[in-house]
This record gives sequence, structure tokens and C-alpha cells, in this order.
Amino acid sequence: MRFDIDSIRETADSLTRNRRRTILTGFGVFWGLFMLLFMIGGGQGIKGLLEENFGGFASNTIVLISSNTSKPYKGLPEGRYWNFTRTDIDRLKQMIPELDVVSPMISGWGNTVEYGEHSTSAAIKGVSADYCKIEQPKLRYGRYINQTDIIMERKVCVIGRRIYQQLFPEGGDPCGKYIKSGDIYFQIVGLDMSSSNLSINSNSSYSIMIPETLAATIYNRGNTVDIICLTAKGGIHTSALEPRIRSIMARQHSYDPQDNEAMQVLNTEEIFMIVDNLFRGLNFLIWLVGLGTLLAGCIGVSNIMMVTVKERTIEIGIRRAIGAMPGEILTQIITESVALTLAAGSAGIVFAVFLLNIFEKVSADAAFQISFGTAMLAAALLALLGALAGLAPALRAMAIKPVDAMRDE
Repeated sequence: MRFDIDSIRETADSLTRNRRRTILTGFGVFWGLFMLLFMIGGGQGIKGLLEENFGGFASNTIVLISSNTSKPYKGLPEGRYWNFTRTDIDRLKQMIPELDVVSPMISGWGNTVEYGEHSTSAAIKGVSADYCKIEQPKLRYGRYINQTDIIMERKVCVIGRRIYQQLFPEGGDPCGKYIKSGDIYFQIVGLDMSSSNLSINSNSSYSIMIPETLAATIYNRGNTVDIICLTAKGGIHTSALEPRIRSIMARQHSYDPQDNEAMQVLNTEEIFMIVDNLFRGLNFLIWLVGLGTLLAGCIGVSNIMMVTVKERTIEIGIRRAIGAMPGEILTQIITESVALTLAAGSAGIVFAVFLLNIFEKVSADAAFQISFGTAMLAAALLALLGALAGLAPALRAMAIKPVDAMRDE
């Protein structure tokens, strides 16, 4: 009786140890897959937030801003300031056919805009009809500035989101109503609800868009313009056009072609390329860390299965003695390994999705979530790693001979 009690205790202790090892190993797999999916979903959410800040802005835009020269040229002193003219717009269109949009802008800041009892400050931007291809508006009501507005110098405007909220706190369609800036009344023809943080001269939320010809008259600019915005045709890199643009402007306005400070050039293509490269590197790092953690968990599965095979030597030997085929032993061990990794991995998937859903609700502006395809790919990868983790223990189990098993007994 004493022997039986000790045997039972020893068996119970062995089962307890196995259960603890299995739980710890399963947690390793759970944590590895959770980390991988959580980082993938988090990276997608951060990218979404960044894209929201850049949303609606053309990724192949060049912005030209005239400045002071830094070098003397043909008898002209350094420090000379010059302005763009409307002739520059026509010249760029003719000499660089790769350009798609060439849009001038005239700006005015510190304007007080009134409607009824409400007032606010705003930036007034005079733009052309095709400026919407550079900074795409999200029109809730009305339309954008069109070519007829430009030709006829109509006193019409498109207001930004913040301007609308401050002048029309009661909401509703503002189109057709008149707002006042100084002594001039503008009829609202559109409401732009875009919230991009990437803009030219002023955030679109705080801006009022009017025809650029009207702005030239209001601000007495004559033939000059403040800024020229360009976009290239599809498949053309704007960085390749920049030297030609600089050369044309330098020749037209008589400054040194090597004087890069005479004209400031903002190339958004370079900004978007930096962001894309940043997220490529981030995704690589996410997969490297996640797969490393997952692989560590699967190595733990292999170790626990190796211990399990060693402790079940007698059982496997008896099965071999009564006719079990090596393939059956192999299948059993690998199946147990895959089942363990999938069970722990499924919990990791569920927990990652749950946590990402909380982040998504908090942010409200980005999708902190993984796709169904990503989850299925992770599960398939986990099953493959589980099978590989169980292969070495399974091969060891196949090598057990019934005689050796009886000797261990």
C-alpha cells in the first residue's frame, strides 16, 4: 500500500509539473503572437493618424517662394528681393510640359471676418480654380472656386471648418450668405471641412479661399504673386524638375542660378518619401521583434514537448510494442505541439484585437486594428512553427525502442 501511495503522489507531482510547464510555454507563444499583432495594428494606426494630418495634400507638389538673393550677379547686389509675376506662370507651363498644375497664390493675413454678431480672424488666400488638385477640399456644402469666378473676379469665397464653426455656431448650410472682411462682402459658395495639418501659408481650417484675381485687386498686387504651387504629371518625379525650375526662374529674374537661397523650394515628394521609408523601417522592426518573440515561444514549445516525450518513454514504448506505427507516433506529437501553439496563439489574437479596439475608440481618427487576413496569416504561421517545434521531439519519440522503454521501467 505504501508503494501505491508514493506512486500516486509521484504521478500527481509529475502532472502538476507538466501542467505548469505547459502553461508557461503557452504564455510564451501567447505573448509572442500578441506582441506581433499588437505592434502591426499599432503601426497601422500611427500611420493612419499621420496620413490624416497629410490627408488631401498632393504628394507630388513643389511650392516656390521668392526670397532675398545671397550672391551678387551681373552687377546686382546680394540681398536683393524679387517677386514672382504672372509671366512666370505662363513660362513654366510652356517650358516644362511635365508639369500638370501651375497655380499662383496671393495671401493676406490678420483679417477680421464678420457675420452678424459673430466675428473671427482668418487668413484670406487667393487661389486659382485648379488649386483644389494640390490641396483637395472636403466640401460639405456648395462648390469650390471655378474658372468663371477667376475671370469675372467674383466676390465669392470658400470658408474653412473653424471659420464656419465660429461664424455659424448654430450650424446649417452657409452657402449664399455674405460675410464681411473690411469693407468687402464675400458670398459663401462652399464649406471646406478638411482638417489636414499640411497646408500652404495657412491651415485650411482657418482660411478663406477667394479667386486669385480678386485677391490681386484687393491687395493691390498688380502683376505679382506671392507663391507658385506646382504638381507634376503622373510618373514624373518632382525632384527631377527642380533644377530646371530654378534655372528658368534665375534667368528670368537675373540672379545666380547657383543661388539656392534666392528661391525657397518645398518639395512634398521628399517629405512623403521620408515618411514612407520611416514606416518601411518601422514595419521591418515590428516583424523582426514580433517574429523573434514568437520564435522564442515556439522554442519553448519544442522544449516542453521534448520533456513530455522523455517522461512518456514507457507509454510510447508500449504503444510501439503492441503495433503502433512510427508515423502514428510522429503525428501524435506534432499534433499536440500544433494544438498547444494554436490554443495559446488564438488567445493572443483575441487579446491583441481587444486591446487595439480600445485604442481605436480612444483615438477615433485612425484604425488601430489588424485585418482578418493578417490574423489568418499569423495563425497559419503559428501552426507551421508549432509543427516545426514538434518535429524534433516527434523524431526522438519515433526512435524509442520497446526494449529500451522496458529497461527504463
